[in-house]
Amino acid sequence: MWNEKGGPVCLSNGFSRKLENHAAATALNYFAYNLIKIHRTLRMSSAMAACVTDRLWDVNDLVALWESYEQRRAERQVA
Repeated sequence: MWNEKGGPVCLSNGFSRKLENHAAATALNYFAYNLIKIHRTLRMSSAMAACVTDRLWDVNDLVALWESYEQRRAERQVA
Protein backbone atom coordinates (compact mmCIF):
# COMPACT_ATOMS: atom_id res chain seq x y z
CA MET A 1 0.00 0.00 0.00
CA TRP A 2 1.11 3.52 -0.74
CA ASN A 3 0.17 6.83 0.87
CA GLU A 4 -0.69 10.07 -0.94
CA LYS A 5 2.96 11.20 -0.94
CA GLY A 6 4.06 8.09 -2.80
CA GLY A 7 5.73 6.35 0.13
CA PRO A 8 4.84 3.00 1.61
CA VAL A 9 2.17 2.92 4.33
CA CYS A 10 3.25 1.46 7.66
CA LEU A 11 0.59 -1.11 8.56
CA SER A 12 1.93 -1.64 12.06
CA ASN A 13 2.43 1.52 14.07
CA GLY A 14 4.53 0.08 16.90
CA PHE A 15 2.69 2.21 19.44
CA SER A 16 -0.80 2.20 20.83
CA ARG A 17 -3.36 4.56 19.42
CA LYS A 18 -5.62 4.32 22.47
CA LEU A 19 -4.56 5.65 25.85
CA GLU A 20 -6.15 2.65 27.60
CA ASN A 21 -4.02 0.20 25.59
CA HIS A 22 -0.88 2.23 26.26
CA ALA A 23 -1.64 2.30 29.99
CA ALA A 24 -2.22 -1.47 30.04
CA ALA A 25 1.04 -2.15 28.20
CA THR A 26 2.95 0.14 30.55
CA ALA A 27 1.45 -1.53 33.63
CA LEU A 28 2.32 -4.97 32.27
CA ASN A 29 5.90 -3.84 31.65
CA TYR A 30 6.27 -2.47 35.19
CA PHE A 31 4.78 -5.66 36.65
CA ALA A 32 7.17 -7.87 34.72
CA TYR A 33 10.20 -5.68 35.48
CA ASN A 34 9.54 -5.42 39.21
CA LEU A 35 8.01 -8.79 40.08
CA ILE A 36 9.07 -11.36 37.45
CA LYS A 37 12.52 -10.39 36.19
CA ILE A 38 15.58 -11.47 38.16
CA HIS A 39 18.11 -8.64 38.08
CA ARG A 40 21.74 -9.55 37.61
CA THR A 41 23.20 -7.31 40.31
CA LEU A 42 20.49 -8.01 42.90
CA ARG A 43 20.18 -11.73 42.10
CA MET A 44 16.45 -11.36 42.80
CA SER A 45 13.55 -9.26 41.58
CA SER A 46 13.49 -5.62 42.59
CA ALA A 47 10.24 -6.19 44.54
CA MET A 48 11.95 -8.92 46.56
CA ALA A 49 14.88 -6.60 47.25
CA ALA A 50 12.47 -3.92 48.49
CA CYS A 51 10.66 -6.50 50.69
CA VAL A 52 7.38 -6.00 48.83
CA THR A 53 7.10 -9.75 48.22
CA ASP A 54 8.95 -12.80 49.45
CA ARG A 55 8.76 -14.83 46.24
CA LEU A 56 9.37 -14.53 42.53
CA TRP A 57 6.10 -14.02 40.68
CA ASP A 58 5.06 -15.78 37.49
CA VAL A 59 2.81 -14.81 34.59
CA ASN A 60 0.21 -17.22 35.99
CA ASP A 61 0.07 -15.06 39.13
CA LEU A 62 -0.64 -12.02 36.98
CA VAL A 63 -3.45 -13.84 35.16
CA ALA A 64 -5.02 -14.97 38.45
CA LEU A 65 -4.79 -11.43 39.83
CA TRP A 66 -6.42 -10.01 36.70
CA GLU A 67 -9.23 -12.60 36.76
CA SER A 68 -10.06 -11.82 40.39
CA TYR A 69 -10.10 -8.10 39.57
CA GLU A 70 -12.48 -8.65 36.65
CA GLN A 71 -14.75 -10.82 38.80
CA ARG A 72 -14.96 -8.18 41.55
CA ARG A 73 -15.61 -5.50 38.95
CA ALA A 74 -18.46 -7.51 37.41
CA GLU A 75 -20.00 -8.11 40.84
CA ARG A 76 -19.96 -4.36 41.57
CA GLN A 77 -21.70 -3.58 38.27
CA VAL A 78 -24.51 -6.05 39.02
CA ALA A 79 -25.12 -4.70 42.52
